[in-house]
Amino acid sequence: MKKMTQHSEIVDTLTLQDLCRFCQADEAWVIELVEHGVLDPVGGNSGNWRFVGTNIVRAKKARRLNRDLGVNVAGVALVLDLLEERDAVLRRLAQYEMP
Repeated sequence: MKKMTQHSEIVDTLTLQDLCRFCQADEAWVIELVEHGVLDPVGGNSGNWRFVGTNIVRAKKARRLNRDLGVNVAGVALVLDLLEERDAVLRRLAQYEMP
């Protein structure tokens, strides 16, 4: 019997419209994230923005915080910064753990 495998396509950049579809959000909300420094797109204006790597992950987390917990954009920026600081501290602590 032949095995069926699913191939997944790895996406490394998203346009503004693609990111909106991915996060199930409208453009105004994503633009507000950019204005608050939550996302840092590549490109001069919103028409040619490209979102890469960590920006895509941050956008998805931001959307969950907003949708599930009702956190506004300023709160999302704060929460994501604190989570990243916590992760950095945990990585540093892991370097000092004994085997």
